[in-house]
Amino acid sequence: MQNDQKISAIVFDWAGTIVDHGSCAPMGAFVKLFEKFNVPLTIEQARGPMGSAKLDHIKALLALPEVSSAWAKEHGSAPTDLDAQMLYDVFIPMNLAAIDDYSDPIPGAVELFKKLRERNIKIGSTTGYNREIAEKVQRLAQPHGIDPESVMCAGDFKMGRPAPFMMFQTFNNLGVWHPHTVIKVDDTAVGIAEGLNSGTWTVAVTVSGNEVGMTEAEWNALPKAEQDQLREQATAAMKKSGAHYIIDSVADLEPIINMIEQRIQSGEKP
Repeated sequence: MQNDQKISAIVFDWAGTIVDHGSCAPMGAFVKLFEKFNVPLTIEQARGPMGSAKLDHIKALLALPEVSSAWAKEHGSAPTDLDAQMLYDVFIPMNLAAIDDYSDPIPGAVELFKKLRERNIKIGSTTGYNREIAEKVQRLAQPHGIDPESVMCAGDFKMGRPAPFMMFQTFNNLGVWHPHTVIKVDDTAVGIAEGLNSGTWTVAVTVSGNEVGMTEAEWNALPKAEQDQLREQATAAMKKSGAHYIIDSVADLEPIINMIEQRIQSGEKP
């Protein structure tokens, strides 16, 4: 019988959480996608809906007043769902290509996965990527030992994040059934909402993720004062998501696991 007093599983997002420091692969592909259709898109705009299913992400970008207006000016009418689907079909191969350059594990992720397996904690993942992209990301991560036992994609279900269906299926795949013994780790507000809606503990990552949006090299090149400012801004943003804990990256996760287990054993639930 499953022990309901210890952490049984951790479910990670992918880009910005366990691989691709800064979640750069999807962001760059979105900007290039809209450039291809002569519609300006800023990096900040591209990052706004990050974590959502990619078709939903594109629809959200097209709904931005400035983007919708630019699209209508360039293409003669306001963007439609058909336009969104067309953009999505163009986006997928662009994102697939970008992954080759942004697939390195987040520092500390490889060591964390080893420790989780030593503790018999099961590992799952959910992602806004579709199955084709997720499988490529997984193939590139496997040689490093980053190989979750379950990989669920937004396109696998009628509704993606913040709906909890990817998490519910992950519970089934991993064989866990006490949500309060599961932790969801993510770098986006919609990913944290996915965890909250499924009844799990949630941990948001900031420095490695979408809110800071920098590669490891870019981050390390910054003066400490600028790092502190960006960390503070990202932390404030993720606090609004309702995350139970906020850390720089998964390298800082193990002490949080221990703290949550102590809370569970004292009778607390998310």
